[in-house]
Amino acid sequence: MPHDIVKDFGYLTLGTRLRRLGEMVQANTQLTMQQHGIDLPAAHYPFLAAIDCNGPLTVGELADVIGISQPGATRTIGRLAEAGLLDLSVSDGDQRRKQVSLTKAGQDLVDYSTREVWPGVEAAVRNLCTDLDGSFLDQLASIEDGLKLRPLIERMKEDKETK
Repeated sequence: MPHDIVKDFGYLTLGTRLRRLGEMVQANTQLTMQQHGIDLPAAHYPFLAAIDCNGPLTVGELADVIGISQPGATRTIGRLAEAGLLDLSVSDGDQRRKQVSLTKAGQDLVDYSTREVWPGVEAAVRNLCTDLDGSFLDQLASIEDGLKLRPLIERMKEDKETK
C-alpha cells in the first residue's frame, strides 16, 4: 500500500489533513443522518443550528457565525430554502438585506436532531477522541485511523449498548 503522503508531510500539509479529517467526520455523520431518514448534507446542519440558537440572522451574519464566505452561505441557504427548511424575508431596516429564519419544517428537523441525532454523533466523536495522546499530528493520525477502523455509526451503537 502506498504511503499516506499527506500524513507523512506533517505540518506542511496540515490544511489538507484537517480538510480530510473534516470530510471523514462529515461522511460518517451523513451515514448517521441517513439512518435517521434525514436527506440533508451534514454540512448544512450548522446553518439550522445557528438560526435555532441565535434566532433569525441576515445572510452575512449567518456566514460569519458559520465561518464561511458569503457566496458559500448564500448557496447553502438557497438549498435549505428550496428544501422548505429556511425562510428568506427582506430585513426591516434594509431592503437589500435578507433575513433568514427557520420554517416550521426546519424547526421540527432541529428539534428531532437535537433529541435523536446530535447527541449520538457528539458522543461518538468524543469516544473517538477519548484516548488521544501525543503531539497534535499524532492526535490527528489517531482520529483518522480510528475513523477508518470504527466509523462513528459503530461507536454510536456501542455507546447505546453500554447504557
